[in-house]
Amino acid sequence: MIDRNLLRNIREHYDSYAKERHQWIRKNKYYHGQMLKYYSFVVPENSRVLELGCGIGYIIGSLNPSYGVGVDFSDETIKAARKSYPGIKFVCSAYDDFSTKEKFDYIIISGILSITNMQKLLQNIKKSCNHDTRIIISEYNRIWSPLLRLSEKLRLKMPEVKINELAVKDIENIININGYQLIKRDKFGLMPKYIPILSAFLNKVLAKLPLINGLCINQFLIFRLNEAPKDAKNVSVVLTCKDEEGNIEELVKRTPSMGGHTELIFVEGGSKDNTYGKIREMIKKYPKKDIKLLKQKGIGPKDAIYTGFGYAKGDFIILLEADLTTPPEEISYVWDIYKKGYGEYIQGSRLVYRMNKKAMPKLNYFGNGMFAKIFTWIVGQRFTDTLSGVKAMSRERYRQFEKQKNFFRDLDPFGDFEMIFWCMKNNLKLVEVPITYLPRKYGKTKINAIKHGWMLLKISLKAMKLFKFRV
Repeated sequence: MIDRNLLRNIREHYDSYAKERHQWIRKNKYYHGQMLKYYSFVVPENSRVLELGCGIGYIIGSLNPSYGVGVDFSDETIKAARKSYPGIKFVCSAYDDFSTKEKFDYIIISGILSITNMQKLLQNIKKSCNHDTRIIISEYNRIWSPLLRLSEKLRLKMPEVKINELAVKDIENIININGYQLIKRDKFGLMPKYIPILSAFLNKVLAKLPLINGLCINQFLIFRLNEAPKDAKNVSVVLTCKDEEGNIEELVKRTPSMGGHTELIFVEGGSKDNTYGKIREMIKKYPKKDIKLLKQKGIGPKDAIYTGFGYAKGDFIILLEADLTTPPEEISYVWDIYKKGYGEYIQGSRLVYRMNKKAMPKLNYFGNGMFAKIFTWIVGQRFTDTLSGVKAMSRERYRQFEKQKNFFRDLDPFGDFEMIFWCMKNNLKLVEVPITYLPRKYGKTKINAIKHGWMLLKISLKAMKLFKFRV
């Protein structure tokens, strides 16, 4: 609890600077422009947005929300915000007292943790969250505190009041104990002032590198309410297959029943053997199982995945490649993780458990590990396996993905990376579940280490440009 007299003094401080806010933003135009670019990447236009610590409304007013609410505890600042952005609803309130039952897609907590009770604030905003709401905390890096205080004395930055300076680990702990789930951490900005060429190099390149990244001025934490999905009832299992005749019956018999109903969708991709005929035989042999057979119209694994996911009727969709290198029984772990609310995009990892030496060639194993580290760095969430044959998301999320799946066009023949980076762009919680990886008993692998490794490298470079070096 912060002393009321102290809060009154802080409010008076910000009231006194309300009329100067526009001048301070213009004085630091480059820095505020970079902040806006970051938020514009994270928060799509036409979202419902709540910003706590909105100041004169520069961020929320520039994000073009379909409905926006800005909250600040300085009455004079709110008056200035209303004049500048009449399309936004502005409310004057203490941050940890504000509460509304209106639901938002994004809630921004903008540099106010030093003057508010964070636990009370997080409890109050639960009323404004649904399962899809993303919350973004923005705070200065404590390493910069001496320089920021000096810049305030030199009138290079608007003076601010800070009662508490929370470490990132403390913020993360408060997030966790209040019933939220951290999705990712982000940092940017080594040079807050504009110097031609140098600023771009420092902020777009150097600031993205490991270790150096820890020196950035801005820190962001993105998280969501930790609750189980309420609409998770039925499951669709998409089984992509080409020349897998010898595996079909085992897949039918061993794929577990999950939820209230399980749908098996075979997507056959122009096999040279009798895979298609075998699936038709299984439909007749196991009439109590809900088995669907789709003939792939395009070519390649990506088209097969999209065909199956697009057809699926279940609330939750799981991909299982038909090569039986992963025991079908293990996809029940994926369903269990989703229905408990632990993740939104879930994929199997073959590289956690010790595997048979014949299961994966050494070059493939090395390449998978290397690209997993690259993807971890790009995405900001941990990856150990980049080409797993097990991946899953809700049907609702896949419908959203369908409208935006154009990051890599024909560059990604697998479909995995299109999904992963879409999830990253939309701040979904990515989770890996360890799975067993076994040698094939029937058929041949479709992976070519050199050819597909080169494709992965090109995808990684494009992903760096699109997602890592964007601001």
